[in-house]
Amino acid sequence: MSNHVPNEARVIPLRPQGARPPAPAVKEPLWRDLVGDVLRRERLAQERTLKDVADQARISMPYLSEVERGRKEASSEVLAAAAHALGLSLGDLLSRTRGELTRVTSRYNGSGSRRGAASRSSHDGLCLVA
Repeated sequence: MSNHVPNEARVIPLRPQGARPPAPAVKEPLWRDLVGDVLRRERLAQERTLKDVADQARISMPYLSEVERGRKEASSEVLAAAAHALGLSLGDLLSRTRGELTRVTSRYNGSGSRRGAASRSSHDGLCLVA
């Protein structure tokens, strides 16, 4: 006969004793949010209205507003038109957005690289890099 008490729950630890739970994953910013931030900052720096830039880019004002707020994933044609209306090339816009992504992500993981964060994880897994 077993020494186990029938109405008592057994706890089986999932982590070794004293191990800390993994830190919650920090959500990386979406590209569309960063592109929108860059467009809005440039428009405001030029002291231009949403209507003015939308008219020059031949984009509807509500759609440009949605792009600036990161609500719409704009096509490269729309991004190029908005950039050109602000006196930027598409390359300028994408370069500034990449810089913003680097700045923002280095702030939350301390190094600008996800490799350091992944190597601290206790889980094995698959990492895909674009």
